[in-house]
Amino acid sequence: MRREEIELLAPAGSYEGFEAAIGAGADAVYVGGAAFGARAYAKNFGEEELLRAIDTAHIHGRKLYLTVNTLLKNRELSEQLYDYLLPYYKEGLDAVIVQDMGVFKMIREMFPGMHLHASTQMTVTGPEGMKFLEEQGASRVVTARELSLEEIRRMHETSPIEIESFVHGALCYSYSGQCLMSSILGGRSGNRGRCAQPCRLPYQTALCCGENGRRSEKRKAQELCPLSLKDISTIEILPQILEAGVTSLKIEGRMKQPGYTAGVTSVYRKYLDLLFEKGAENYRVAEEDKRYLLDLFNRGGSCTGYYQMQNGPSMMAFSNEKKTGDVSPVLRKKKEKIQGTLILFPGSPAILDVSYRGIHGSASLGEVQYAQNQPLTEERIRSQMEKLGNTEYEWENLEIQMDENIFIPMKMLNEVRRQALESLEEEILKSYRREEVEKNSQHTNKKADKIQKTLPIYISCEEKSTAL
Repeated sequence: MRREEIELLAPAGSYEGFEAAIGAGADAVYVGGAAFGARAYAKNFGEEELLRAIDTAHIHGRKLYLTVNTLLKNRELSEQLYDYLLPYYKEGLDAVIVQDMGVFKMIREMFPGMHLHASTQMTVTGPEGMKFLEEQGASRVVTARELSLEEIRRMHETSPIEIESFVHGALCYSYSGQCLMSSILGGRSGNRGRCAQPCRLPYQTALCCGENGRRSEKRKAQELCPLSLKDISTIEILPQILEAGVTSLKIEGRMKQPGYTAGVTSVYRKYLDLLFEKGAENYRVAEEDKRYLLDLFNRGGSCTGYYQMQNGPSMMAFSNEKKTGDVSPVLRKKKEKIQGTLILFPGSPAILDVSYRGIHGSASLGEVQYAQNQPLTEERIRSQMEKLGNTEYEWENLEIQMDENIFIPMKMLNEVRRQALESLEEEILKSYRREEVEKNSQHTNKKADKIQKTLPIYISCEEKSTAL
């Protein structure tokens, strides 16, 4: 398997988290928008932020995926989904992560060309589900978190589409996303992005005595959380995960802080690169890096999940104590190196050409003057031009061609730099843009109305004596 075929996928619950993930070496980032995401209580992205994130990811040669992984109501399907996704589709969003098969079908029809990733909440657990989703048009399946490496391998052998699997972060006690405890106990549905995590709460336990059939209660300590799982950490078994056919290594944690995202992503980036550099036979993880991951966040340690075992008490935290160590991950902003040529001669406009990976952008502005008094030096001009601020770029080389006796306002230098960088970005991003697809709203609404009118009603009646 080639390095370029493997993706390190990081979470971002905010724009700061997105920048942290890119800066730490993520190949792709998955985020939630203002609606239809399974982390409704994350900060999430507004439309302007998300459009900006899509462009920024593409400038850096990365990908951005949007979660639309809740169950939608008919009204939301027919009236909201198209308008919500259209701006991101046009901007060049790389893929949508989907749980609801109705949403899956609607997006495939409304936005041809959009890659569809079947969410872990689809609970795909075997080759049959994999093959079915391939036939429906999925480009990737996010496996259920309860699968072993052997089960994933069989899925990979069945279908050529991509496999994405969780390698680090929280485990769901139920089959991924299928738990109804939060909805039943508190009216907050996990299928609508509002899970209250009742599996993290303390409970009393009850035991049954088998000999006489009597039921006896055994009360545990008030802080015991019998359903609370440890987080997974698979840094030591990355070679086996890749060998099983996983192509996207997914880190969980859109509710976590940017520092956590940066820290975890940087460690997995380091060892993924080492794996391809040294090979699986020489793959070793340093003890200090294992400790670092635990210090970033843990609940009573970590485990490798279900990849190498079916289940067991070693996977259980039995508490909801969130532990961190004395670590302070560095948040880095990724910068792309650009080349530039600035031309300044009296009587001509200021001309700046910039290039990045063979792509060019340019700007021509105003008129360069002869200096009346003290001419500008190359050092002064270079100092001004090197102020790239909060852009995505840094100069690798800037050539300045100029007359020795010139004057040009600093404001004009700033403007020609801004326009040239905008021109460069337009050239970089134009290949990602898509044309608007006309909404067939009449067709969509008729389908929704037809579904609502033809759904049968079933009633089940039971007596108390027969109910279990």
